[in-house]
Amino acid sequence: MNNLPVLIDNCLHEIVLSSENQLEILVGTCQSQVKLTNTQEHILMLIENNSYTNTEIAKELNVSQAAITKATKSLLAQGLLVAVRDRKDARVIRFSLTEEAKPIAAEHAHHHAHTLKTYEALLENYSVDEREVIGRFLSELVEKIRK
Repeated sequence: MNNLPVLIDNCLHEIVLSSENQLEILVGTCQSQVKLTNTQEHILMLIENNSYTNTEIAKELNVSQAAITKATKSLLAQGLLVAVRDRKDARVIRFSLTEEAKPIAAEHAHHHAHTLKTYEALLENYSVDEREVIGRFLSELVEKIRK
Protein backbone atom coordinates (compact mmCIF):
# COMPACT_ATOMS: atom_id res chain seq x y z
CA MET A 1 0.00 0.00 0.00
CA ASN A 2 2.97 2.36 0.44
CA ASN A 3 3.30 2.56 -3.33
CA LEU A 4 -0.40 3.34 -3.84
CA PRO A 5 0.09 7.15 -3.90
CA VAL A 6 2.80 6.69 -6.54
CA LEU A 7 0.52 4.37 -8.52
CA ILE A 8 -2.29 6.96 -8.36
CA ASP A 9 0.12 9.68 -9.51
CA ASN A 10 1.36 7.53 -12.40
CA CYS A 11 -2.18 6.60 -13.44
CA LEU A 12 -3.34 10.21 -13.40
CA HIS A 13 -0.26 11.17 -15.42
CA GLU A 14 -1.15 8.55 -18.06
CA ILE A 15 -4.75 9.81 -18.12
CA VAL A 16 -3.59 13.40 -18.61
CA LEU A 17 -1.22 12.41 -21.41
CA SER A 18 -3.83 10.36 -23.22
CA SER A 19 -6.49 13.04 -22.87
CA GLU A 20 -4.40 16.08 -23.73
CA ASN A 21 -6.52 18.52 -25.76
CA GLN A 22 -9.47 16.11 -25.66
CA LEU A 23 -12.93 16.60 -24.24
CA GLU A 24 -13.17 13.06 -22.98
CA ILE A 25 -11.37 9.78 -22.51
CA LEU A 26 -12.66 6.82 -24.46
CA VAL A 27 -11.48 3.22 -24.38
CA GLY A 28 -10.24 1.96 -27.72
CA THR A 29 -9.88 3.88 -30.95
CA CYS A 30 -12.38 5.48 -33.26
CA GLN A 31 -13.18 3.43 -36.33
CA SER A 32 -14.00 6.43 -38.52
CA GLN A 33 -11.55 7.15 -41.33
CA VAL A 34 -12.13 10.89 -40.87
CA LYS A 35 -9.50 12.34 -38.56
CA LEU A 36 -11.27 14.40 -35.93
CA THR A 37 -10.58 15.25 -32.32
CA ASN A 38 -12.75 13.68 -29.63
CA THR A 39 -14.27 17.14 -29.11
CA GLN A 40 -15.26 17.41 -32.77
CA GLU A 41 -16.71 13.88 -32.74
CA HIS A 42 -18.56 14.66 -29.51
CA ILE A 43 -20.07 17.77 -31.10
CA LEU A 44 -21.31 15.64 -34.01
CA MET A 45 -22.79 13.12 -31.58
CA LEU A 46 -24.46 15.90 -29.55
CA ILE A 47 -26.16 17.53 -32.52
CA GLU A 48 -27.05 14.28 -34.26
CA ASN A 49 -30.77 14.71 -33.59
CA ASN A 50 -31.09 18.47 -32.92
CA SER A 51 -29.57 21.67 -34.21
CA TYR A 52 -27.53 23.65 -31.71
CA THR A 53 -25.87 27.05 -31.50
CA ASN A 54 -22.21 27.47 -30.52
CA THR A 55 -23.34 28.75 -27.12
CA GLU A 56 -25.62 25.75 -26.54
CA ILE A 57 -22.85 23.33 -27.55
CA ALA A 58 -20.35 25.04 -25.23
CA LYS A 59 -22.81 24.91 -22.32
CA GLU A 60 -23.79 21.29 -22.97
CA LEU A 61 -20.17 20.10 -23.21
CA ASN A 62 -18.83 22.45 -20.53
CA VAL A 63 -16.16 23.72 -22.94
CA SER A 64 -15.17 27.30 -23.73
CA GLN A 65 -17.04 29.16 -26.45
CA ALA A 66 -13.71 29.75 -28.24
CA ALA A 67 -12.94 26.01 -28.34
CA ILE A 68 -16.39 25.26 -29.76
CA THR A 69 -16.08 28.02 -32.36
CA LYS A 70 -12.75 26.59 -33.50
CA ALA A 71 -14.17 23.06 -33.65
CA THR A 72 -17.33 24.05 -35.52
CA LYS A 73 -15.35 26.11 -38.06
CA SER A 74 -13.23 23.05 -38.77
CA LEU A 75 -16.29 20.80 -39.03
CA LEU A 76 -17.94 23.29 -41.41
CA ALA A 77 -14.78 23.42 -43.55
CA GLN A 78 -14.75 19.61 -43.74
CA GLY A 79 -18.37 19.53 -44.87
CA LEU A 80 -19.58 17.77 -41.72
CA LEU A 81 -21.79 20.58 -40.42
CA VAL A 82 -24.27 22.93 -42.02
CA ALA A 83 -24.86 26.40 -40.56
CA VAL A 84 -28.46 27.64 -40.78
CA ARG A 85 -29.93 30.89 -39.54
CA ASP A 86 -32.54 30.44 -36.83
CA ARG A 87 -36.10 30.88 -38.12
CA LYS A 88 -37.17 33.03 -35.18
CA ASP A 89 -33.99 35.12 -34.86
CA ALA A 90 -31.83 35.51 -37.97
CA ARG A 91 -28.88 36.64 -35.83
CA VAL A 92 -28.62 33.14 -34.37
CA ILE A 93 -26.73 30.42 -36.26
CA ARG A 94 -27.66 26.79 -35.65
CA PHE A 95 -25.60 23.80 -36.71
CA SER A 96 -26.84 20.48 -38.00
CA LEU A 97 -25.12 17.43 -39.46
CA THR A 98 -24.53 16.67 -43.10
CA GLU A 99 -25.25 13.14 -44.33
CA GLU A 100 -21.47 12.49 -44.30
CA ALA A 101 -21.31 13.33 -40.57
CA LYS A 102 -24.15 11.07 -39.43
CA PRO A 103 -22.15 7.80 -39.46
CA ILE A 104 -19.31 9.51 -37.55
CA ALA A 105 -21.76 10.73 -34.90
CA ALA A 106 -23.28 7.26 -34.61
CA GLU A 107 -19.84 5.64 -34.33
CA HIS A 108 -18.86 8.07 -31.58
CA ALA A 109 -22.04 7.20 -29.67
CA HIS A 110 -21.12 3.52 -30.08
CA HIS A 111 -17.61 4.33 -28.78
CA HIS A 112 -19.20 5.89 -25.67
CA ALA A 113 -21.31 2.79 -25.09
CA HIS A 114 -18.22 0.57 -25.53
CA THR A 115 -16.31 2.64 -22.96
CA LEU A 116 -19.11 2.30 -20.40
CA LYS A 117 -19.33 -1.46 -21.00
CA THR A 118 -15.57 -1.70 -20.47
CA TYR A 119 -15.90 0.10 -17.13
CA GLU A 120 -18.75 -2.22 -16.14
CA ALA A 121 -16.68 -5.30 -17.07
CA LEU A 122 -13.73 -4.03 -15.01
CA LEU A 123 -15.95 -3.36 -12.02
CA GLU A 124 -17.31 -6.91 -12.11
CA ASN A 125 -13.89 -7.96 -10.77
CA TYR A 126 -14.68 -6.17 -7.49
CA SER A 127 -17.16 -6.78 -4.71
CA VAL A 128 -20.01 -4.36 -4.04
CA ASP A 129 -18.07 -2.99 -1.04
CA GLU A 130 -14.94 -2.50 -3.15
CA ARG A 131 -16.97 -0.72 -5.84
CA GLU A 132 -18.34 1.66 -3.22
CA VAL A 133 -14.79 2.43 -2.06
CA ILE A 134 -13.64 2.99 -5.66
CA GLY A 135 -16.59 5.31 -6.32
CA ARG A 136 -16.01 7.25 -3.12
CA PHE A 137 -12.27 7.54 -3.82
CA LEU A 138 -12.82 8.83 -7.36
CA SER A 139 -15.44 11.35 -6.20
CA GLU A 140 -13.22 12.64 -3.42
CA LEU A 141 -10.20 12.80 -5.76
CA VAL A 142 -12.13 14.90 -8.29
CA GLU A 143 -13.32 17.17 -5.46
CA LYS A 144 -9.71 17.71 -4.27
CA ILE A 145 -8.48 18.36 -7.83
CA ARG A 146 -11.20 20.98 -8.41
CA LYS A 147 -10.22 22.98 -5.29
